[in-house]
Amino acid sequence: MTRAKRRHPLAGAAIAVACLLATNAAQASMFKGETLDAVANGVAWVVLIVVPVAVLSVFWLVHILPEKIAEKRRHPQAKAIQVLCLLSLVFGGLLWPLAWLWAYSKPVLYKMAYGTDVAEDHGAATERPATVTDSEAAREEIERLRVQLAALEARIGSGARG
Repeated sequence: MTRAKRRHPLAGAAIAVACLLATNAAQASMFKGETLDAVANGVAWVVLIVVPVAVLSVFWLVHILPEKIAEKRRHPQAKAIQVLCLLSLVFGGLLWPLAWLWAYSKPVLYKMAYGTDVAEDHGAATERPATVTDSEAAREEIERLRVQLAALEARIGSGARG
């Protein structure tokens, strides 16, 4: 059996002190004098002007994201989601998660009431103009409805007399 070598208890401390004494002086900056002042002024202007503008821009873009999602998905309550996004800006982003969830939700009660969960675009430029076949189909539908109405009136009139 070999015996493990024991180090002196202060050997580690002596090595640490030797390493500290062997180092060179640290430089705080690679610039000196007037150059250091000019660089510090430039960094200060960037931190005071550019960073807040960038942070506010990103904050704004993130907060209007639910509105853009609702418009893209043709959510029937897109205007209400837009108002919630603006209110979220006023309240520091507290309402933003609600707007996000609302933009991705399917409006169940709206679908029950109107039969669809997609908003109708009133006066949108994407509507196709009425064609001749559309007007002919409308005329045929009107004529068919007139025949049905006449049949119902005849049945009501004969039921009242008899």
